[in-house]
Amino acid sequence: INAEYMGAKSMQFVLKRLVRTYSFHTMASNLKLKNAKVGEVVTRFPPEASGFLHIGHAKAALANFLLAQQYNGKMILRFDDTNPEKEKTDFEEAILRDLSSLRVKWDVGPTFTSDYFDKMLEFAEELIRKEKAYCDDSPHEEMKKNRFDGVASRCREQSVERNLEMWRAMQAGTEEGLKACLRAKISVDSPNKCLRDPVIYRCNLTPHPRTGTKFRVYPTYDFACPIVDSLEGVTHAIRTSEYNDRNDQFRWVCKTLGLRTPLLEDFSRLNMEYTVMSKRKLTEFVAQGRVTGWDDPRMPTVRGLFRKGLQVEALADFVKVQGMSKVGCTMEWEKIWNFNKKILDPVVPRLTAVDEFRVPASVSGVENLFAEERPRHKKNADAGVKSVTFGPKIFLEEQDCVLLSEGEEVTLMDWGNAIVKRIIKSGEKISALELELHLEGDVKTTKQKLSWLADTPGNVPVELVEFDHLITQRSIDKETSVDTILRERTEYKLSGLAEEAVKEVKRGEIIQFQRRGFFICDEIGPVYKFFYIPDGHLKLPHLSAMVRWGPPPTSLESRKERADEDAKDAGKKEKKEGKDAGKKEKKEGKEKKEKVTLEAENSPEKKEKSPDNEGPENPE
Repeated sequence: INAEYMGAKSMQFVLKRLVRTYSFHTMASNLKLKNAKVGEVVTRFPPEASGFLHIGHAKAALANFLLAQQYNGKMILRFDDTNPEKEKTDFEEAILRDLSSLRVKWDVGPTFTSDYFDKMLEFAEELIRKEKAYCDDSPHEEMKKNRFDGVASRCREQSVERNLEMWRAMQAGTEEGLKACLRAKISVDSPNKCLRDPVIYRCNLTPHPRTGTKFRVYPTYDFACPIVDSLEGVTHAIRTSEYNDRNDQFRWVCKTLGLRTPLLEDFSRLNMEYTVMSKRKLTEFVAQGRVTGWDDPRMPTVRGLFRKGLQVEALADFVKVQGMSKVGCTMEWEKIWNFNKKILDPVVPRLTAVDEFRVPASVSGVENLFAEERPRHKKNADAGVKSVTFGPKIFLEEQDCVLLSEGEEVTLMDWGNAIVKRIIKSGEKISALELELHLEGDVKTTKQKLSWLADTPGNVPVELVEFDHLITQRSIDKETSVDTILRERTEYKLSGLAEEAVKEVKRGEIIQFQRRGFFICDEIGPVYKFFYIPDGHLKLPHLSAMVRWGPPPTSLESRKERADEDAKDAGKKEKKEGKDAGKKEKKEGKEKKEKVTLEAENSPEKKEKSPDNEGPENPE
């Protein structure tokens, strides 16, 4: 970098940015992998191209990237395109853009699971010939009930020849084939239902975005993932801990096919308070017009959060602090926004704005408009300077004026002290103030430090927007009906005027309006629109739009009470499920003693544990 060409101030800014970038790439120190060798680690991020990345995906992407960086290894980006009905190339492009925004870089890829479809068909036939898989044309509900009850399918013991015949029909997409699926022959009544002969191939006549109509059968994620991970050289497959019951199935696939088994690492799924992560529900929010799109600041998507002013360094810090913890909990948004504030506060310029309820004030002691230079950030010279206009007529915030009394000495920020000579009211409402400059006064002795704006033609119209959570319930689960907990109002606006320096602000730039907080510019001219950026505090600034019109702010005590209630409810539910499971296991044990089937005698894998295959397609 040519410092002489850039200038000293610009050079200082670049060096600070380099320090932040260096910190970003070295903050994986709290993330650890078992049996990891420096220079040999290979991780992967395998998103399904069926939607936009949200904060949970961002955590997984950053964790894989940072771990690969920490161990001087590689990261593979792979699109899991096993379901042709969901895959869309538009989403692939969107995911690539989101990963770029996250500054996540991959060493291999993007690859596609579909690159290995031919090989997986060979593996599937190999399992059939080894009598480790069979085709099942049982009706869906019957198959589901049998799996739940631990009853063998009528197709389980059919011959290899019959299975191959049905497998060919499936591949051809015939009427007979469409009624069947291919199931792994693992166990009938394993305590963990994922090992109860899970489906590994299904028919689907929908053309695939990459392979067209070449295939009519597609592997499930749980069959494809271990195969591709092994073939691509992944050393550590990182998955969310809620899916660790699937791990035995992952290992069974590799072992049965004679493939190298990658090490499985679990970390807790990211749940954020007052937030819906379900792709289906988020899609409904967009379709119903509850939000303006996938980049709406109320959405937990990567693009929505960045549009709201979240910095990628803050998100990376958040991931770093969590590390590889397996403890599941609902995280507060304040933690992320507090990291964000620490990044913004030292560098973001300070400007002034007054809202639509502003009160005019006359200032004696000054006759004409005049301008002086003031720093855009008092502690950061790199932020530059701005021109501030002073004059005999100014605007004050109504919320400040109600706190004043006649004869009181106040401080006009970046100007000096003044005496409140007269407060003029229209009924109960303050309509105007008369001030007298007292610049020799000591700013340390005044109680009220007021932001103000000169009444000048150069002022810029602005709109200040704040957002609330989309739902009213702190923590939700799969059983929660989201439609019953939707918040009626989630957007609050204040119009106002800002100083002329706002005209220099570009779209996407972040500033601080003094005593209001951090804002990101979303639209420029003729009315500049700014979105409020939370700062990690429960208490909002008293000039906030939500303080004026929104619901009562949540206290720390009530937040703790809600968290304790959620924990108690979760404990009761877990205890009840444990009792129910115990009763069922006892009953099943009694039945097994009375009737030992041939299946029980010939299934050494039966005691293996693994996850329920009814869960989401892609645990990563």
